[in-house]
Amino acid sequence: MSEASGEHGLATIKTDVLIIGAGPAGIFTALGLLRKGDSRSITMVEKGLPVERRSCPKEKTGHCVGCKPCRITTGFSGAGAFSDGKLSLSHEVGGDLPTLIGERLAQETIGRVDQIYLDFGADPHIEGLEHPEEVANIRRRAIKAGLKLVDCPIRHLGTEKAQEIYGRIERTLVEGGVHILFQHECDEVVVEGGGCQGAVVSDVHGVRTRIEAGETIVATGRRGAAWFDDMCEAHGIAHSAGPVDLGVRVEVRNEVMDDVNRVLYESKLVGYPDPFRNKVRTFCQNPGGFVSQENYDGDLAVVNGHSYKERKSPNTNLAVLVSFNFREPFDQPIVYARNVGKLCNMLGAGHILVQRFGDLLDGKRTWPKELTRSNVVPTLPDAEAGDISAAMPYRAMIEIVEFITAVDKVVPGFAADETLLYVPELKFYSNRVGMDENFDTNVAHLHCLGDSSGWTRGLMMASVMGLLMGERLASE
Repeated sequence: MSEASGEHGLATIKTDVLIIGAGPAGIFTALGLLRKGDSRSITMVEKGLPVERRSCPKEKTGHCVGCKPCRITTGFSGAGAFSDGKLSLSHEVGGDLPTLIGERLAQETIGRVDQIYLDFGADPHIEGLEHPEEVANIRRRAIKAGLKLVDCPIRHLGTEKAQEIYGRIERTLVEGGVHILFQHECDEVVVEGGGCQGAVVSDVHGVRTRIEAGETIVATGRRGAAWFDDMCEAHGIAHSAGPVDLGVRVEVRNEVMDDVNRVLYESKLVGYPDPFRNKVRTFCQNPGGFVSQENYDGDLAVVNGHSYKERKSPNTNLAVLVSFNFREPFDQPIVYARNVGKLCNMLGAGHILVQRFGDLLDGKRTWPKELTRSNVVPTLPDAEAGDISAAMPYRAMIEIVEFITAVDKVVPGFAADETLLYVPELKFYSNRVGMDENFDTNVAHLHCLGDSSGWTRGLMMASVMGLLMGERLASE
């Protein structure tokens, strides 16, 4: 990276490769370049902090203090460092990238990415391979319930171990010469003369800098999905409306999920319940885990979950998500989901909203004193007891209830009266960015990776996309 004069009215620096976002996709792009011995300069822009400085104050205060930006969703490794850190080892899980690059290449690259994580200290144990007969029994119950079981081998990093692993990766990148600008936010990508020339970024003091680059990679994750949609509209970057996932985080006692937790660790169930037949699925299952709050721009609080390798709770949590697609006349799924989330936040007085499943079916709100009488003690203590049906759309609510009832046939007790439902659980994916198999957009020298591209969902596939991008750039 080199400095240049400010001919555009801004301080200007130059770099060969600019990576916007230090999540898994951006990280593995840099790793791919370094591992191939590429000598070009690499600059990475990250809104948050280095992984060693990331810590959520809630661990000490017991409640969310509203960090801006949120330390759970921003910083080196993105939300990955504070998630449960699950690597799905099958190309059937994690989005639609295989349809872009081919299933064979996707699975082969999963193997190589997995080995890199192992090299940096990931647990060699793989969940979900040891009990084939019991998996078959779970599958039979799922078929009878009208659901599909997707059994995917999982490598579980764990929240605290993920931070250690990404810490080692961060040091490797810095030692390899990657220049990381922490606490810098990308304001806009610069498209001039028919191609992308880099980006304009701001530091925490509002000082803006123009970074001129030969190649620009946007890898801003789900958090940056709305921002990149704006960039697509402003600069004519080819894209189409993609889905958005809207749902609840379910929390039950570990005893209810014991068989599935032991046999599969994470059960991925998919259904298309009556009457609307939207796709509904389970996602991000955390045995012995903790429900958590994440804060997005615009003071939007969303619910998530994570699990540690060593620290355990008496509960299991997982998401139940309904996929929505909008085409015409309305084609802004992210805006729709954000407004649903804000309504949930409004009813929760700025907190995550929680309700017992039995109260939902009875048409009554849950009161705080009722939560203290249940076997399921919330692992998100500052969640506000209330009525989630007053905020969630009718279509989503009906399908969630039908799906939970079906899952109860696979996992008896899942639809118990005391089962907890937290909202809003939202998964933002950027509108699907038009790209070829080399991740080239219609704007020269501009690429988009990971969840911000609309092609991946989760750590593994975002990492796969990044590694392939880095290797491809190095091959040039």
